[in-house]
Amino acid sequence: MTKIKTDPDGPEAQAEACLGERTYHELLVNLNPIAQPLASRRLTRKLYKCIKKAVKQKQIRRGVKEVQKFINKGEKGIMVLAGDTLPIEVYCHLPVMCEDRNLPYVYIPSKTDLGAAAGSKRPTCVIMVKPHEEYQEAYDECLEEVQALPPPM
Repeated sequence: MTKIKTDPDGPEAQAEACLGERTYHELLVNLNPIAQPLASRRLTRKLYKCIKKAVKQKQIRRGVKEVQKFINKGEKGIMVLAGDTLPIEVYCHLPVMCEDRNLPYVYIPSKTDLGAAAGSKRPTCVIMVKPHEEYQEAYDECLEEVQALPPPM
């Protein structure tokens, strides 16, 4: 009774790796009815990269309670909300706060991916990315695209 070693680069291992990673269109199935404006696949990737750079500089606010506190204090940045958070009552007041203070906000399809981009194993439903000179170019590019999105109804 010996164990048979499998090839880590074999076809079975590659098939398992593909099952863990869901495509953008598969993630759109779980969206809330309030998830507008929704980032495109390209903008979502740019936002993830910007978040990763911001984490290195410690320039993010993570979670509803922390983000809400700093919005009330007048902090500026891009608000990134997860579109698959349920119940929506958890964070449905944040877009209204952003509109009152002219802060740009955008929804992305997955809270799991948002948490992973922030370097956490836990899913995160909202992140605020603050501007910083280390990643200013990426931040400005994301900001421009988020502001160009059509406003929600």
